[in-house]
Amino acid sequence: MVYTCLLSLLLSAPSFASRSDWQTLRQQANGQTVYFNAWGGDPAVNSYLDWVAGEMKQHYGVTVKVVRLADAADAVKRIQSEAAAGRTAKGSVDLLWVNGENFHTLKQAGLLQEGWAWALPNWRYVDRKKPVREDFSQPTDGAEAPWGSAQLMLIGNAQGGVEFPRSARQLLAFARANPGKLSYPRPPDFTGTAFIEQLLIVLTRDPQALRQPPNPATFKQVTAPLWDYLDELHPLLWRAGKTFPPTPARMDRMLADGELLLSVTFNPAHVDNLINRKQLPESAQAFGFEQGMLGNIHFVTIPANARAPAGAQLLANFLMSPEAQIRKATPAVWGDATVLDSATLPSPLREQLDAQKPAHQQTVPYLAEPHAAWINALEKEWLQRYGAQ
Repeated sequence: MVYTCLLSLLLSAPSFASRSDWQTLRQQANGQTVYFNAWGGDPAVNSYLDWVAGEMKQHYGVTVKVVRLADAADAVKRIQSEAAAGRTAKGSVDLLWVNGENFHTLKQAGLLQEGWAWALPNWRYVDRKKPVREDFSQPTDGAEAPWGSAQLMLIGNAQGGVEFPRSARQLLAFARANPGKLSYPRPPDFTGTAFIEQLLIVLTRDPQALRQPPNPATFKQVTAPLWDYLDELHPLLWRAGKTFPPTPARMDRMLADGELLLSVTFNPAHVDNLINRKQLPESAQAFGFEQGMLGNIHFVTIPANARAPAGAQLLANFLMSPEAQIRKATPAVWGDATVLDSATLPSPLREQLDAQKPAHQQTVPYLAEPHAAWINALEKEWLQRYGAQ
């Protein structure tokens, strides 16, 4: 019933592309095989993508072959190698889950199809208040379709009336009041680096500098408040900041065991999942700074030499559909936050999507990520300063 309602909405939806163009695209896609290269490191994600493949086959006649990657960079290298070999068509990747540095690399090299994402019918439901037109401060130019969102959050146990720190300065005071009970994942762990970026965003005196690649002439000045802060914070951390947990998962276990008071995640629904698995009590909560927390969008993109671009667009459009977004946001399925603005949806789809919002999360504003080039620069500097401790 939900799918029938959704399909009716989709076919009647106005979009940047005409309805006849979309119908032509659907006809071209029928019978195609789409090789969807996606991170395969999580059973929930893999199960969800298997469901997507089944829906695409049943309703669109498109066969989706999910190529499970350990790292999206592997697919990026393959696309680059094909381009270097002159393989301008019939490439091995039709759709790629990508963002940040990998997107920037492919876009700068002219290896992506552009202008298609904003013409998809389901684009009309996308929440434009989120950074869906840029990726790590780089304009997407319609070369990426958003299909999930994430936001850096801290996790703590509110039992006993604990007041969570809501700013960088409050976090420092919290660490001072609870020595040895805080930490963060060791960069270059993705979440650990994101934590460093978060602090830089709220501490730097020149936030506009983060919209561009780091300038060697101003890097020291722009980042000085971050290193001053970490120099003050680290002695107050677990093991005096001499060593760091390797992953957020390890921090979750340390939080559950009482070894730490806070954990960190890039999935606001993660705390609900931990509670549902009885790994944290009902009093646990995801929270962030009042000023906002770093957030990003994960996208799918189509290489310039894709073998099945029509099928890839159809798949990207389905991934943005209310049906797929509702299922993906369900904590028991995946718990990945939606990219849709529920206010644009008719009832009951709006109600179904809103019902999937995490129950144990404080809502804070999204802060856009710095330019992708800041990741390597910050990780290199962090390792030089603290990596040998």
